[in-house]
Amino acid sequence: MTAAPGRGGRGWGPPAAPPGPAPALPPMQPPGLEQGFDLVGWLSAPRNSGTPGIFGLGPAARPARESADEAPGVPAWKLLLRALLNLVVAWEVFYYLGSLIGAEVNILLRPYVGGGFGLMLTNWLVDLIEIALLAKLFGRMGRWPLVWRRYGLPTARVLARRLAGATEGRVAIPVQGLGHPAQPEDPWQAFRALAHAEDLQLLDQETAQGRVDDVDHQRLNRALDYVRDQPERLTALLDAVRDHGAAACGHPSGARDLPGRAARHDLLLRQVRIGATQDVPKNPPAYRGTDLALDPVLLGTSLLAVGPAGTGKTARLARPVAEALCLQALAGTAAVVVVGADDADLGPDAWYDVVVDPGPGADHRTGYGLDLFGGARSADAAAAQLADALLPDELASRADAARQALQQVVGPFRAAHRRPPGVRELVQLLRGEPAAWAGLQEALGSQGLLEEHRYELAQRERTHGQVDDPGALLADRLALLDRPVFAGSFNPSARSAARSAAARPLFAMHALDHPLRVRVKLPEQSHPEAARIIARLAVGQFLHAAAARQDRSLFAGLVVDDASTVIDNQTVRGLQRLRGAHAGAVLLLRTLVDLPEPLRAPLFGAVGGRMAFPGIAPWDGKLFAETWGTVWVDERDVTRAPDTSGGFLKRGWRGARALLEGERAETESVTTRRVERRRWSPSDLAQVLPGGHAVLSLTAVDGTPVPPLLVDLRG
Repeated sequence: MTAAPGRGGRGWGPPAAPPGPAPALPPMQPPGLEQGFDLVGWLSAPRNSGTPGIFGLGPAARPARESADEAPGVPAWKLLLRALLNLVVAWEVFYYLGSLIGAEVNILLRPYVGGGFGLMLTNWLVDLIEIALLAKLFGRMGRWPLVWRRYGLPTARVLARRLAGATEGRVAIPVQGLGHPAQPEDPWQAFRALAHAEDLQLLDQETAQGRVDDVDHQRLNRALDYVRDQPERLTALLDAVRDHGAAACGHPSGARDLPGRAARHDLLLRQVRIGATQDVPKNPPAYRGTDLALDPVLLGTSLLAVGPAGTGKTARLARPVAEALCLQALAGTAAVVVVGADDADLGPDAWYDVVVDPGPGADHRTGYGLDLFGGARSADAAAAQLADALLPDELASRADAARQALQQVVGPFRAAHRRPPGVRELVQLLRGEPAAWAGLQEALGSQGLLEEHRYELAQRERTHGQVDDPGALLADRLALLDRPVFAGSFNPSARSAARSAAARPLFAMHALDHPLRVRVKLPEQSHPEAARIIARLAVGQFLHAAAARQDRSLFAGLVVDDASTVIDNQTVRGLQRLRGAHAGAVLLLRTLVDLPEPLRAPLFGAVGGRMAFPGIAPWDGKLFAETWGTVWVDERDVTRAPDTSGGFLKRGWRGARALLEGERAETESVTTRRVERRRWSPSDLAQVLPGGHAVLSLTAVDGTPVPPLLVDLRG
């Protein structure tokens, strides 16, 4: 029920009709589940989806309590010694005082309860009351609850996990610790209301054998949602399910899962877990100790991540997000474009349907090239996008003249030849070479279109050879792509297309109407300027194509590993349009200094998610701190002084308490005032963040905010 990727090389106009269904491939076994996938257990597992950003798969986590008794600075030996000393004293008091109280109880209550069992039961009740009172008194002085939370509870959890691991010998759900509910869900309940029992026989058999995974379940149910009200297509879907089981309505690539799948996903909620929020005072209590996840609702406002190289931006953010969007594409709910260096760890090529690799090490007999005009629906829009991609940031002031120069060439060429110009043809026309210019006029004359385009041709001809001619600048920039190493990677001219019998198909970005997985590899090491142009072109085409889609049922996701070369005014405006187009972007930056200063604040305003990694510069942290704002907190000023009041007995009791508690009795004077403090200061972000962590804030598409959270991205 899904469409194949568009492979046409046309620069504008409606996408080409998708080819027929791909040949059936053997189903891929979900990684790490050699014994099979427990679909019923995964589907029936408890989920909590009330709070944005919290990983929903699993029981709801109990929020941490704010407690002033945690005493993080108390050394372990002092804490344990105090607890042991109070335990010894409590036992001695119970031993001697209990004997005295027991004797008195026997004398007073024997006439009422008699001897034997009644008296023994009474003694037990008295002992329990004594133990409870002593535990409350000496437990408070010895801080027994803190000892249990710090040492006892983690030990109990480790023992419980080991015991559970030793006793489990059945097929496991791909999420630890969920177990099977009392009433398991039927994975195919939606189909049973519309299909006969024999139509689902093969599907039920594969489910029982563990040969149906979460991607298959989501893909088939999405296909059913598409055709539920269309009787003809519904009949075809049920026939496909009867004949092919879980392999029905497969993705055009034939893949049913991703090799090397590593992150924790929940395709039912379309979430991917990226880390665990820490139990620290800066995190709100409702989020402490929970798993943090991203989904299209949060990615729909786009996410900007800033951090130096080596802090885990690619491995711990870009790769999991790319993996999640690729899985959703296989399930028929998303399309994804991943842009990064050819050596970036963004998943193997087997994850993607289209791999655009124009670098020198690429195999030009396979893969795809990139259509320079593939994100636009008209010649003028295509020329404007190409001009924006070709111009460097330092020449942005000449953008309007450059767009006009390209439009004066691309439009007439398209009208004369019914195709977009190739790279070399465009270079020759922009430079004003006589042979190319005469050929264009002759082609227009033969089509009877010379008069229609005479004015814009005359404008372009007048600027040839002038000092401020933008055409010469565009031709020099475009010549970086007209290299033998990039042969076949971009739009060919008529002569080069005739010489190359095995030209690679060109990927056109307007194919985002289909559940595609696209990887654009940039030759940053060998050709950095060409890589910069390709990145700007791919991102610009995506922003335009995602916002111009007619069918927005698929979430369109963009992941850019190093976005320092692609962010300009056009990019910022494009990011603002994605929010209402069911699309979003994840942009990674090493530092904000790579961007012009006038762009930094608008970029922060255009995205709803912001993420700071350890080691960012203080001037980068300043913008994060200003964006996250301040919060009102209660600040307490405590003045303590030794307590010397009272007589001999009171001072003696205070001395005994000081011996048991390890602290002298003091009087306290507490002053509380409400003050405004930064959520995260620039110095905290630059100096305090530990390795493997990040501070992340998010915003849902409906405007629901997730406050800045300290997240552990490891594991």
